[in-house]
Amino acid sequence: MEFFHVKRDIPFMSYGKLTTAISLGTFILAIVFLISKGLNFGVEFTGGTVMELRYQQSVEINQVRHGVEGLKYGEVQVQSLGSTKDVMVRIPNIQGKTSAQLSNEVLDSLKKERADVELRKVEFIGPSVGDELFTHGLTALILVCVGIVAYLMIRFEWRFALSAIIANMHDVVIILGVFALFQWEFSLTVLAGILAVLGYSVNESVVVFDRIRENFRKPNLRGKTVPEVIDNAITATMSRTIITHGSTEAMVLAMLLFGGAALHGFAMALTIGIVFGIYSSVLVASPLLLMFGVTRERMIKPEKIKEEAVV
Repeated sequence: MEFFHVKRDIPFMSYGKLTTAISLGTFILAIVFLISKGLNFGVEFTGGTVMELRYQQSVEINQVRHGVEGLKYGEVQVQSLGSTKDVMVRIPNIQGKTSAQLSNEVLDSLKKERADVELRKVEFIGPSVGDELFTHGLTALILVCVGIVAYLMIRFEWRFALSAIIANMHDVVIILGVFALFQWEFSLTVLAGILAVLGYSVNESVVVFDRIRENFRKPNLRGKTVPEVIDNAITATMSRTIITHGSTEAMVLAMLLFGGAALHGFAMALTIGIVFGIYSSVLVASPLLLMFGVTRERMIKPEKIKEEAVV
């Protein structure tokens, strides 16, 4: 079913050089921000103090957050633990103060507003644990990329695999660059969002690449040039792209606007990733196929003529 049927092919490939140049410029800017500003790592990576609090009556998260932010500890995370009475507070390392001192100061500050708060548990995350989480997260990212390349090389060929992985890395670096530019906190939930974007983006690339491969085999498109074949494939998948990505983006925006601080980083990474995932799959990966020299002859294997047995 196509809700958005486009009768004439849109000449995407005629703008290939321009879109590739824009992508390259955006990619370089993201690298510059990553190098100059760096990522603002969360408590999971840098270490800190994690507190679990319980109120006798329901409490607003914003009220707790206001009470903790008054202590000026920097980037503090406050989120619900599944109910309106249980709250988790994450505090970064403060030089000259122990985990016990920080937890007592937070508890004293919150008791001034609500006396029914009690401390259930305090945990200290050391720098070594943060380094381990960072290493494991980086390993997960690398393994996902290797898996994507292997899958695409098996399903298509190396030109498609290389184009897709460049486009996907383009999305990842831009997400990281945006987080570095605005110094948004980079936490484990953001990393989970980036891994989700990788899978989401490669799915879009596979859909477009499948249609391109099918188009090379269609008899009615044999007189078309390679850019025209790719334009036809992208135009044919536009209805699916609009419906799928539009509905997904609506859900992610709902998480971003109404999900609270706990889901903000995850939803923000997905919001940026989905937008650039569409852009990269259509206007980065496909022009790269032309640059790498994809041709009809390379896509269609010549049929072997069977020799008749001589009697």
